[in-house]
Amino acid sequence: MSGASNPRTDAALEPLIQRIANERDRAAFAAVFRAMAPKVRGYLLRLGADDTTADEVTQEVMLTLWRKADSYNPKLASVSTWVFTIARNRRIDRIRRSRRPDFDPNDPAFHPDPVESAEVTHEAAETGARLRLALKDLPKEQVALLEMAYFQDKSHRTIADETQLPLGTVKSRIRLALGRLRDRLKD
Repeated sequence: MSGASNPRTDAALEPLIQRIANERDRAAFAAVFRAMAPKVRGYLLRLGADDTTADEVTQEVMLTLWRKADSYNPKLASVSTWVFTIARNRRIDRIRRSRRPDFDPNDPAFHPDPVESAEVTHEAAETGARLRLALKDLPKEQVALLEMAYFQDKSHRTIADETQLPLGTVKSRIRLALGRLRDRLKD
């Protein structure tokens, strides 16, 4: 993977990995660490990691080697290939974490909208009822145009196309309907 694979080194490291896996042998781990940590660090630096990141990821890789030594299978890969694969995966994990924004507990999306007071809610309900009554007094074609413009969020041009009315007629009917609604809601 990195070009650092050496069959003699790998052959020497395999029994050490087995001792780490079976006996939790600290001396074997120290020997593997001395042999592999500088190579892993160099590999990470070549991939573009800064010194601090390379050191931190190297430590994570070696800790993973200690914890997961029993998962090493010499039939599937050499020791160095296994270690460099762990290093590559840890580096990818780091990159993914750095691209993910930190959780901000003050983000408004994580807080419910404030509960409106009963007075505000009651006032909104009264206004809605008055608006519905005022709409009933308008001609049906004006109500239809208002619904298209304000509830369906259609442009005046789209309304004109759909109703086959001239654009000026659509605009004037909407303006007339809004004026009538304003007058009725003032009372």
